[in-house]
Amino acid sequence: MKLKFISLLGLGIILVAGLPACGQPASADVLHSNKARVTSPVVSQVDMTSLVDGNNIFAFNLYQALKDNAGNMFFSPYSISMALAMTYAGARDSTAQQMTDTLHYVLPQDRLHPAFNNLDEVLATRGQGAKGKDGKGFRLNIVNAIWGQKGYEFLAQYLDLLAENYGAGMRLMDFISAPETSRQIINKWVSDQTEGRIKDLIPPRAIDSITRLVLTNAIYFNAAWANPFEKGATKPDTFHLADGSEVKASMMHQTEHLNYMDGDKFQAVELPYDGRELSMLVIVPDTGKFTEIEKTVDAAQVNSIIKNLNPKQIALTIPAFKFESEFSLKKALSDMGMPVAFSDSADFSGMTGKRDLYISDVIHKAFIATDESGTEAAAATAVIMRATAMPVSPIEVKIDRPFIFLIRDIKTGTVLFIGRVMNPNA
Repeated sequence: MKLKFISLLGLGIILVAGLPACGQPASADVLHSNKARVTSPVVSQVDMTSLVDGNNIFAFNLYQALKDNAGNMFFSPYSISMALAMTYAGARDSTAQQMTDTLHYVLPQDRLHPAFNNLDEVLATRGQGAKGKDGKGFRLNIVNAIWGQKGYEFLAQYLDLLAENYGAGMRLMDFISAPETSRQIINKWVSDQTEGRIKDLIPPRAIDSITRLVLTNAIYFNAAWANPFEKGATKPDTFHLADGSEVKASMMHQTEHLNYMDGDKFQAVELPYDGRELSMLVIVPDTGKFTEIEKTVDAAQVNSIIKNLNPKQIALTIPAFKFESEFSLKKALSDMGMPVAFSDSADFSGMTGKRDLYISDVIHKAFIATDESGTEAAAATAVIMRATAMPVSPIEVKIDRPFIFLIRDIKTGTVLFIGRVMNPNA
């Protein structure tokens, strides 16, 4: 099924263009910073909470900005936040302020980037001994890379910051003379990091001779359910679309103790993954109430839902679904409050010492597959910069109509992915 989403597996790429420089053969040679990645950074719990809260506010603001796109939708706000954080490290003055306001980076730069580093380190510990959807081990892999024009001057302190906090070494490319070869090299890296799920992230002609920098983040997620569904219980059944029509979908069934909330005009149920460190939270509006509930979904509401979940015996019916999609986020991010970053007035002088770069586009592509065994997801983001209880009768939760879902880290509250299913067969 094809749908629009931003990631269980995420990749972020930022393409930066600048003034022409001497051409060099395209390559993936790495220009190492003098700095190694900082392990076990000293970050307060207050800063960690501020980072997660800000990221989650941005996540649902972006959902609201994208929800008018037709059909299914899925994306990785965490991938986008991290890719743009690497860009933000070089932003100054009004460009930085607009990014701060839009992305909800409430911490100052000297605390924001170590907080991202610490959160990344915390997430890397998840799933020890847990299973993946494919019978292999649990995977939650998050990696960063930056790709810069050979011969173009980038400030050492900028490269050091990315190396120390994001583990991103500068890979030297030749966007000037070999933009297509460069595009293929970056796309192969993305595919490799997402176990082949995200291919051709950067479309033809998105990289050209005035591209100067590409910042990439990739997330790959593969986890088994804590309570797998029995394959033999999956049967075709009716799924009611928002317009009142119906389709037949492969509906999975199980009866388990799950965290549940019966809200005003919706139900919510949480499906834990193996290891019970991450989960999928599903919000199911009542029949005819999808648009009304979707308009109100934000970080505060989701936090309230999570706080009000209680373990109940649940007879759950939910469709298996699989889809992929891609977005250009330039308009959405501009409309959300950071248009200067996409204009000739942008100030990314923290990257080069000059105001010679701007973001030409932010591209995001994602994939998700959920079945009886668990969930596999992948996503990519590209930012292109150019010059310039006791047993009781189970509660029935039949998810046979459009629903919203998110995948989150339970302990930190980090929302890794958000999506909706309008038609599981689309």
